[in-house]
Amino acid sequence: MDDEGKKSEEKSRQSSFDYSNLVNEYVVPLLAVVTAIVMGALVIWSVGGDPISAYIGLVQGAFGSVRALSETTVWATPYIFAGLAVAVGFKGGLFNIGAEGQLAFGAVAAAWAGYALPSLLNISIPPFLHIILTVGAGVLAGGIWAAIPGYLKAKTGAHEVINTIMMNYVALNITSYLLNGPMKDPNPLNVVARTPKIAESAQIMPIFSGFRFHWGFILALLIAFATWWVLWKTKLGFEIRTTGLNPDAAKYAGINVAQTIVITMGISGGLAGLAGAIEVAALNHRHELGFSTGYGFDAIAIALLGKNHPLGVVLASLLFAAMRNGATRMQFLTQIPVDIISIIQALILLFVAADAIVRYIFRIRAKQERVVFTRGWGK
Repeated sequence: MDDEGKKSEEKSRQSSFDYSNLVNEYVVPLLAVVTAIVMGALVIWSVGGDPISAYIGLVQGAFGSVRALSETTVWATPYIFAGLAVAVGFKGGLFNIGAEGQLAFGAVAAAWAGYALPSLLNISIPPFLHIILTVGAGVLAGGIWAAIPGYLKAKTGAHEVINTIMMNYVALNITSYLLNGPMKDPNPLNVVARTPKIAESAQIMPIFSGFRFHWGFILALLIAFATWWVLWKTKLGFEIRTTGLNPDAAKYAGINVAQTIVITMGISGGLAGLAGAIEVAALNHRHELGFSTGYGFDAIAIALLGKNHPLGVVLASLLFAAMRNGATRMQFLTQIPVDIISIIQALILLFVAADAIVRYIFRIRAKQERVVFTRGWGK
């Protein structure tokens, strides 16, 4: 074969590879969402509802007005942070299922720094500095809490799934104790398990008056870009991805695998803690028991739907946020329970995780047979 023929064959092979990549990374997840929406329509119809009216209400509730769009971004903010947390773990070959507990600890630490630091230091903290200390406390708390199972994984081989699940219970119960005891708002009129309100100097103000849209959403987009840059443009990111794909090869290449595992879990937990800290500093201005229920677990579905890519995580977070925000309007128009949204989310996760079903439905052939290994999270 002459040189021209070889070049033509190489170009054909490259274009085929790119097409396959496009299908795997974008088309199949999109079709999984479409399939879940169609199946959700069947569920709505089966309980006597009108699927078209329900979905119209869902879209109106999520994007039908400036206020609706503002609320969707409010929902999306913790989803982005928590989704990035799980995605970073996946890239390192680690299944961080403890984002819920890490987020709760981040919120508790941020609330404490927000209301207690000025009196503890007996000084007036400048607003910008106090915000940094408040948010930083949440990041640090979440990072340390996640680094513990990372250290156990690196040093003893203890599985991070079991450890992070167990540490969720520990974190949530410690949080409950603190909010009902030492950190409970001492106001005599308060009967709720919550902290005192954080100082104004620690609060992140809304961007526009009259709307809850806040700077935390902008920060989430910046952090998503920073996460992409770290993972694909730095030595640390290369070490994380290499360890996730093949820890034996990483060790052979001179990478400190144990250290990388701990760092990866620390970054993952820090992002989850940041989700809780921003909710406290920018939205609730205190930590209340149960405010974050579900964010950490939804983040697993978001990371999977986003294919563990920061841009995919942002888009998946907006989708989940839109469904959560639009559910109330959907219920108002059709009297369909908002729990239908949880069913649709579960269907999305099902079809994304079992993409063979989507490929069968839409007659999309996989490029080659794939073998699933236990350490397959870092793709």
